[in-house]
Amino acid sequence: MPKMKTKKAASKRLKARKSGSIKRAHATKRHILTHRTTKNKRQLRGTLTIHESDAGRVAKMLPYA
Repeated sequence: MPKMKTKKAASKRLKARKSGSIKRAHATKRHILTHRTTKNKRQLRGTLTIHESDAGRVAKMLPYA
């Protein structure tokens, strides 16, 4: 059986923690941040854990995570 392929788009956006949970960044924090307030940009810092309803789909996209 051939090796399973990782979805490269998902691997660039999602990382697995040692506990097995998947972390992600906040949306709308990539570019064109000049129209956003300082407060809003500050609140978008850091990472989140993906929602449990998405965990199954993400596990298929990242088979080796």
